[in-house]
Amino acid sequence: MWTYLKSRYGLLRSLVIYRRPFRQAGLRRFYRPFIGPGDLVFDIGAHLGDRSTAFAALGARVIALEPQPQLFAWLQRLAGRSDQVSCLALAAGASPGRMELAVSRVNPTVASLSRRWREQVVRTQPGFAGIDWDASFAVEVVTLDQLIERYGEPVFCKIDVEGFEADVLAGLSRALESLSVEFVQGALDQAQACVDRLETLARYRYQVVAGENRRFHFSAWRKARSIRHWLDHGADGLASGDLYARLGDRLP
Repeated sequence: MWTYLKSRYGLLRSLVIYRRPFRQAGLRRFYRPFIGPGDLVFDIGAHLGDRSTAFAALGARVIALEPQPQLFAWLQRLAGRSDQVSCLALAAGASPGRMELAVSRVNPTVASLSRRWREQVVRTQPGFAGIDWDASFAVEVVTLDQLIERYGEPVFCKIDVEGFEADVLAGLSRALESLSVEFVQGALDQAQACVDRLETLARYRYQVVAGENRRFHFSAWRKARSIRHWLDHGADGLASGDLYARLGDRLP
């Protein structure tokens, strides 16, 4: 009974945070410069599909991956109703196969394939000190290259997979027009690894969004050297956020 209540509480918490009224309008405004009608978008770590819904509202076709069964059912219910959103009960990584996903029933947003990341954030971040990854199960893993081979090349790829972002990028062998990856204070080396990987594919420019804000942190897009320096020096103390990368020749 307690396990059931924890799961229901975790789901309700996510619904309140990510599906609250008026959130969609802000997401659409923010992503409009990246995404237009007819574009293809990948949502890796779709959770409850708030961004998938916004991408579809902008006219994009969306491939949304979410490996957690309970969240996947809600992803289909909330975002998969649109003919423009294809929901896949999969994770993404460096190579295809099966991996063990650690899950917190109370905090389903922090499910992770990375043991190292979980150890890092629990050790360094007070906000993670009480997190209990109290369940795990095997999930099917595909690569971004496999998704591209099947569905086409996306103009934007959102990756939010709790410390596994660099592994997801390791499964990509071509430069995409634009991407975003999550970062967390206390594990900024993971964001550095993402920049390193992207720079092997092309020369990108970078921006940052703090937490769940819908505005950029910097006044202008930065080169890799500048963003590495920013990460090396603590990312302005931001607890978490998303690092955006866009091909330099695609900027206005």
